[in-house]
Amino acid sequence: MQRIILAKKNKITLISALLIALGFFAHFGLGNLFIFNWSLITASIIGGTPIAIQAYQALKVKVVSIDVLVTIAVVGALLIQNYEESAIVTFLFLFGAYLERRTLNKTRSAIKELTELAPERAQKQLENGEFEEVDVDDVEEGDILLVKTGAKVPVDGIVMTGEGHINEASITGESVPVSKANGSEVFAGTILENGTIKIQANRVGEDTTFGRIIELVEEAQDSKSAAERFIDRFSKYYTPAVLVLGIIVWLFTTNVELAITVLVLGCPGALVIGVPVSNVSGIGNGARNGVLLKGSEVINDFSKVDTIFFDKTGTLTVGNPEVAEMEFYGTDKKEVLGYLASVERESDHPLAKAVIEYIGITNFFTVGETEVIKGGGVTAQINGRRIAVGNVALMEKENVVLNEKSREDIESFEHNGNSLVLTAVDGELKVLMGIRDRVRPGVKQDLQKLKKLGVKNLVVLSGDNQGTVDVVARELELTKAHGHMLPEDKSAYIEKVQAEGQTVAFVGDGVNDSPSLALADIGIAMGSGTDVAIETSDVVLMNADFSRLPHALGLTKSTARNMKQNIIIAVGVVLILLASLLFSEWMNMSIGMLVHEASILVVILNGMRLLRYRLKGSKHDTIASRGNDKESKAT
Repeated sequence: MQRIILAKKNKITLISALLIALGFFAHFGLGNLFIFNWSLITASIIGGTPIAIQAYQALKVKVVSIDVLVTIAVVGALLIQNYEESAIVTFLFLFGAYLERRTLNKTRSAIKELTELAPERAQKQLENGEFEEVDVDDVEEGDILLVKTGAKVPVDGIVMTGEGHINEASITGESVPVSKANGSEVFAGTILENGTIKIQANRVGEDTTFGRIIELVEEAQDSKSAAERFIDRFSKYYTPAVLVLGIIVWLFTTNVELAITVLVLGCPGALVIGVPVSNVSGIGNGARNGVLLKGSEVINDFSKVDTIFFDKTGTLTVGNPEVAEMEFYGTDKKEVLGYLASVERESDHPLAKAVIEYIGITNFFTVGETEVIKGGGVTAQINGRRIAVGNVALMEKENVVLNEKSREDIESFEHNGNSLVLTAVDGELKVLMGIRDRVRPGVKQDLQKLKKLGVKNLVVLSGDNQGTVDVVARELELTKAHGHMLPEDKSAYIEKVQAEGQTVAFVGDGVNDSPSLALADIGIAMGSGTDVAIETSDVVLMNADFSRLPHALGLTKSTARNMKQNIIIAVGVVLILLASLLFSEWMNMSIGMLVHEASILVVILNGMRLLRYRLKGSKHDTIASRGNDKESKAT
């Protein structure tokens, strides 16, 4: 029966709310006190039942929880016929617990999502040289496997024959596919976008990089123990003290009503309500501004963050390579760009797509005698002219003269973190393009806001090369920059910083980020990222809007302060009430209840100020503040 009742807590909360509404309507609308009283009594009993069950279960394991405190308060209020108090306290307590549960429900499926992304089948070479599809669990170290275009690499291994471009976003987080040829290392879970390769397995099963990602997430989630809430710690000592005080009053005065009054006034209704109201208001404000905060624990921990780590691609940068710089050598620009676009149109390489998108509408030519130069680029014939498109090595192979100006441009482009695409026509360099993943607009300003909010260290951790990462770090004025980092490297670095006593947040968007998101004190996922990253995280920035991050941090700091204010108000009022009841003659039940209700109203109004919170200078308006000329910032 207890299990059934606890399973129906959401419905009980709704029924309790409807009964309270019916009671007040009967009282103020119809003047019917009978319906008023019995609606509130029924709401108190129905709403108090699951709370009483939880109190009983806590007492069985010798824990005096907040549920015990609320149960005593409800029973006491019913005994002295203060039905409004008992009904409202039970409803708000249940409603606050419901909202918190709802925000946390989706955080348990990260491991399942990761497992579903892992490769399941592999093309294994048999003794007769033929390939047979087998379960990936049947692959052993040393086996030769065939991977075709569009297939997932089943294990970690080394390319034996063939070549192609592999999307390693699931491991490194980088969107630009990496060229693979003989001797190249490949990772399980990555995708061969074009080409055909044979690989020799050197790590299989749980030993693969992808398998270790899953293991890291499991370990990180297991190591995250929920911090005991302040109210539970407080009530551990406070509740027995109030009970003892009530018994002492009864023994010395033999006044049952006075003893019950002590219990009722001693129950900090404002404390029970104040923290959930702050949480609900903070979470509601976040939701209105595109920030999903997964529970009150997150709010408390996030407000203390002093170090934030960022993934680069898709987080600090847009996530799509674009032509960032271009130099043209010569006068026939329109014709040469037409040649370049015509050649690149034949390729499905991401850099080629970036070039075509940059050039836009142009005259296309018929391309003939196309030859792909391994590790270099492409050569072709157009209208009897030899076109070479590729890197510096290809230009040297084609005997293209690079003068002092072009070499300076190449060095400058590389220093800026670009991938280079050079175009030569009949042995003469015509175009130099620098392609890179651009920094998100407005990110630099958002990072400055984080510093103003008290974040001391802003660090980028990326699987990209160190040069490119350094360029981004310089542009954004980050504290540190680390490149060439696999998921386990990021996790190890985060653990090291945590061991030094820093409170760490990690911002990312890919599957490769999920171990770091789970391990950090606060994991923050970009909303356009993978489901795994979102499920593993504590905070989600919806629509991948980085500018919501400063608002999220400012909101959690204000919410944490608001909670403390409500706790101080609630505890302070209770102490004053009890002191006045025991040591003065003017305090009575009516005055005490009036002050009690006033304190509840004060903490509710204080908590609701968070609904109107806006970070100064933020472009995102809250729904609650739309139409208001003045901005209100909760503190």
